[in-house]
Amino acid sequence: MSRKVTLFTGQWADLDFETICKKAKSFGYDGLELACWGDHFEVDKADQAYCDAKLATLKKYDLEVYAISTHLVGQAVCDRIDERHKAILPAYIWGDGEPEGVRQRAAEEVIKTAEAAKRLGVKIVNGFTGSSIWHMLYSFPPASQEMIEAGFKDFADRWTPIMDAFQKLDIKFGLEVHPTEIAFDIASAERALEAINYHPCFGFNYDPSHLGYQGVDYVKFIDKFAKQIVHVHMKDAGWSDVPVEAGVFGGHTDFGDARRFWDFRSMGRGNINFEKIIRSLNRMGYNGPLSVEWEDGAMDREQGAIESCAFVKQVDFTPSNLAFDAAFDKENQ
Repeated sequence: MSRKVTLFTGQWADLDFETICKKAKSFGYDGLELACWGDHFEVDKADQAYCDAKLATLKKYDLEVYAISTHLVGQAVCDRIDERHKAILPAYIWGDGEPEGVRQRAAEEVIKTAEAAKRLGVKIVNGFTGSSIWHMLYSFPPASQEMIEAGFKDFADRWTPIMDAFQKLDIKFGLEVHPTEIAFDIASAERALEAINYHPCFGFNYDPSHLGYQGVDYVKFIDKFAKQIVHVHMKDAGWSDVPVEAGVFGGHTDFGDARRFWDFRSMGRGNINFEKIIRSLNRMGYNGPLSVEWEDGAMDREQGAIESCAFVKQVDFTPSNLAFDAAFDKENQ
């Protein structure tokens, strides 16, 4: 195994911090990627003493931390705000629910998250960006390219100041390319980078599960954006090879519904080819953690977390620093 295997705590936020530390260690993980919800990492409380206490608990269980994640708050920076956001945002971010006020407070909180990451000693903040144009995905009524371009400009206007603040702190942001975000496939990721002028602190938290079921080449994504990938999620997804009732858009069904075209799966139980992913990560020289974001609505999560950790450690391998046929050369014998 060449990389540390961590567990993203977002799906475990119902457990207190020490409990998830204890469980993650027993499952075989090397560390945690801390979600900024539940009590795993609370940005509004994260002074130096708070961060030191978190690090002490991690050390107690021989765990490390390489990234924290602000998916819920980040989502509100660019989104069309409605009642759905009230359910996922801290009350002090939601406030009176006035949309622009929510977006402004969310942007301020993402910067505060980078400041807290600095105190914690990590270099990566992962998350979502939201999107003012996701509702225009299927272009009827027709959406002009001018309307789409305005959405990317809105993203750049809101996130460039945030990334400038990250740069002063020497922290990078990893957007998890994902439906409902400004970037959700290769084409939109490229456009997002262009919009933000390839800001040196704006990158991607690579997650193949959100690409595969869309029909996006998730291995090509690594090759194309090798310079921008700052963190990696290991998550599997399975999709049908025959026609179904609820297609790629999900048909307003819940995860786990048998009528769906796709669903998330425990590692190794879906369609994602992780062998190809590891080889591509080796080619790009990625040495960061492989963070398991476990989701499988049909499986007990503890069993899933255990088998996913073992799967990642088995599929990962250290790249060679020699050409395999170098030994044929007499000078090397």
